[in-house]
Amino acid sequence: MTVNLAKGQQISLQKSDGGALSVVRMGLGWKAAPRRGLFGSRTREIDLDASAVLFADNQPVDVVFFRHLVSDDGSVRHTGDNLVGGAGAGGDDESIIVDLQRVPVHINQIVFTVNSFTGQTFQEVQDAFCRLIDETNGQELARYTLTGGGQYTAQVMAKVFRGANGQWQMSAIGAPASGRTFQDLMPAIAAHL
Repeated sequence: MTVNLAKGQQISLQKSDGGALSVVRMGLGWKAAPRRGLFGSRTREIDLDASAVLFADNQPVDVVFFRHLVSDDGSVRHTGDNLVGGAGAGGDDESIIVDLQRVPVHINQIVFTVNSFTGQTFQEVQDAFCRLIDETNGQELARYTLTGGGQYTAQVMAKVFRGANGQWQMSAIGAPASGRTFQDLMPAIAAHL
C-alpha cells in the first residue's frame, strides 16, 4: 500500500512484517506542461535531474548524479540521465537505487533533490513526482507529488535517514529552491539536515 506523503511527513522504512527494507529505489517522473502558443498547444523539452547527496554528521561526503552514477562505496546508484522526461504519472524517468544494507555506518542521511538543468521553472512541469519503491518486490511504499508549479528551478524532495533506533526512515521535504545543479542547492539542503 502506498503512502501519499505530505510536505514534512515522515514514515518508517520498516516492512509490515517487522523486517527492514534492504534495497529501495527513489524514482522521479515528470512531463513538460503544454503551453499555449500562436498555433495551439506546444511543449518544450525539460531536463530534470535527480541527485542523491550522502551526509555524515551533516557534512556532504559523496553525491550520485548524472555525472557520477555510483557512490564511491557502491551503495547508491543512478540508473542514468533522462533529458526530456515524459513518464509523468506513469513510470520513472530517472531512478536512484539505494542498497540500505551497504550504506556505510557513518552515512546517516541521504538527501534527494531534483533540479531543472535547462533552467525552466516548475510552472513548466506537470505530473512530477518522487516515489520510494521496495526494489526487492517492486512495491511502491511512498509517493510525494510536486504540485502547484512555481517560479523555482529545483526542489529538495526527500531524505532517508537513520532514526534513533538505527532503522532507516523517510521524510518528505518538498522545499522549493533555485539552481541548475545539486551544488547550487547545498545551502537549501543544509536547512533540512
